[in-house]
Amino acid sequence: MSENTGNPQPIQPIKEDDTQPIKPVKKAPRWRSLLFSILGVGILLFLGGLGGYESGIKNRTNTESQLKSQQLTEQYQYALVDEQFGRFDAAKTRLDYIIQNDPSFPGVQNELAKLLVQMAIPTATPTPAPTSTPDLRGEQSLFATAQQLVAAGDWANALTELDQLRKEDPHFNTPQVDGMYYYTLRNYGVNLIQQQCNLEGGIYELTLAERFAPLDRDSIILREGARAYINAASFFGVNWQQSVASWAQVAGGYPALCDGTMNASQRYHISLMRYGDQLLKQGQYCEADQQYTAAEAIGNLDDAAAKGANQAHQTCYPATEVPTAADTAEAPTAEAPTVAPADTVAP
Repeated sequence: MSENTGNPQPIQPIKEDDTQPIKPVKKAPRWRSLLFSILGVGILLFLGGLGGYESGIKNRTNTESQLKSQQLTEQYQYALVDEQFGRFDAAKTRLDYIIQNDPSFPGVQNELAKLLVQMAIPTATPTPAPTSTPDLRGEQSLFATAQQLVAAGDWANALTELDQLRKEDPHFNTPQVDGMYYYTLRNYGVNLIQQQCNLEGGIYELTLAERFAPLDRDSIILREGARAYINAASFFGVNWQQSVASWAQVAGGYPALCDGTMNASQRYHISLMRYGDQLLKQGQYCEADQQYTAAEAIGNLDDAAAKGANQAHQTCYPATEVPTAADTAEAPTAEAPTVAPADTVAP
């Protein structure tokens, strides 16, 4: 006898109409999966090729930029060499090319301005020397003449003798001749800068001397001063504020350094006055007064600067009113009450 565990639902009998045959699931055609695979591989290849193309373009652009920068740097260095040896037209062509390709190239704008100043400085036209007869003296005689000229400080003629000697026999007393070349070129360069106010020529001779031996400290400083003078001259009459800053350094170290027209101290004096005039027009009276005061410490002011200095000083430091006698008179003070001493007894 079986136990009754619950109230199960009655089981319905299966009818013939309730059963349907199970339909088989159709598989996707194989060509469709192959097509999707091919399309997927094609898309991956396309994306990979696109990324490689962009990477190639980027690498090529970077390479072209590096080559261009290297080329411009070389042209800038060549321009400095051309400028140093007086080939101003070639140097200007190189600088113009650099500016045309990269106007923001470091230092190219200032170098071009300095070059234009050098090109504007008139150079003396050398008088053609008469055709001389060939020098038939021997090497020993040329060497002795060069020694005499060096001892006398006739640097230009000494270089002529040394050049003739080197032309006759490049190997004649090479150490002694090289030493004479260095000594002559060094002193000739210093003489051109200090005595003849020929800054470019002095720089050139000192640079030639440097090929034979290192320059001494004094000549190096003098050459840097000449270069600073040329650089400061590029701002004179163009930018008075920068001109004052540049000439303050040059005049502070080499006040007598000149270029054939004015010396550094004179250019500094003029720059101070004109910068003071500029500040006065801008309404900066106290700043203008400082420039005029500095200029007056160097020399007398011209008419325009003197008038501007008077106006700037009066505006910056206005006169105070002088108090009159009535203002300074003391006001009457009230009499203090008389106080009896502490030890007295009032009646």
